Amino acid sequence: MKNTIIIKKNYEFKNFFSKGKFFYGENIHMYIHKNKINFNKLGIAISKKQGKAVERNRIKRLIRENYKNYEDKIGVGNNIIIIVNKNKKSENIEYYGIQKDFENILSKAGVLK
Repeated sequence: MKNTIIIKKNYEFKNFFSKGKFFYGENIHMYIHKNKINFNKLGIAISKKQGKAVERNRIKRLIRENYKNYEDKIGVGNNIIIIVNKNKKSENIEYYGIQKDFENILSKAGVLK
């Protein structure tokens, strides 16, 4: 993730939740907001109700890997927050389901080059 900064602060998440535009998929949801800097910011949010730490970290790894595949196709200057669908069980979330959601959501949002 060469052109991306990871969001970790709570106030940054709250700011992007309030200003971002919401898009949803089957496995993940996204808030996307334009920024005025020459790189993207990425935040991943997953509830503790989703499962134990091992399961949550596996899902975060899958999301990060999918983001790496799409990073070159996404235009710069976006704040992206990815939220895992809390109605899906963590063992039912797979790599290709997340990949399909990424493709659909990013094309809907119009952030692909």
